[in-house]
Amino acid sequence: MTISAALRREVRQRANARCEYCGLEQFEFPFAVYHVEHVIAKQHGGSDEIENLCLACHWCNWSKGPNISTLVKGVLVPIFHPRREIWSEHFVRRGDLIVGLTPVGMGTVQLLNMNEDDRRRIRVPTLG
Repeated sequence: MTISAALRREVRQRANARCEYCGLEQFEFPFAVYHVEHVIAKQHGGSDEIENLCLACHWCNWSKGPNISTLVKGVLVPIFHPRREIWSEHFVRRGDLIVGLTPVGMGTVQLLNMNEDDRRRIRVPTLG
């Protein structure tokens, strides 16, 4: 099944044109089209239903791939699930850095390479 244009628009609107993993807003990187991404990859049983779709910048989408977990200090942990979890419980922005607050947050920051230099340069700094 192909994700319809209407469903893609709905996912983008729900996300307010912001990557649901790293929080990078589309206006911060206007030259890239954000991806409607499967949170749980189809190869792992994920569906094309809206509950399994999120908006992701190209960096997060490519870094995540089909992964649903990663290792943190040798322990397997799930990565952040934007449909089931609250971003601020797992991450905090400190200037141009994203810091993981929990094993899920730390693993997601690492796997998705959220603090890579190019992203840090275009991320609008926050106070904190």
